[in-house]
Amino acid sequence: MNVKGYLKESFTELVHKVTWPTWSELQNSATLVMVATLIIALIVAVMDLAFSRLMTFIYSLLY
Repeated sequence: MNVKGYLKESFTELVHKVTWPTWSELQNSATLVMVATLIIALIVAVMDLAFSRLMTFIYSLLY
């Protein structure tokens, strides 16, 4: 297959065969990703704080 045929078939597939999400579906997906990211960031922050305090406690016992 040549490049011209490939590009033509790719364009046809993108225009006629792909189901694109609606604007509201995109907004819902973006909101879900942002909320999930925030939750994961909070979990990591809490874990980091807990580990930091644990290590500070352990070092205080040693020195």
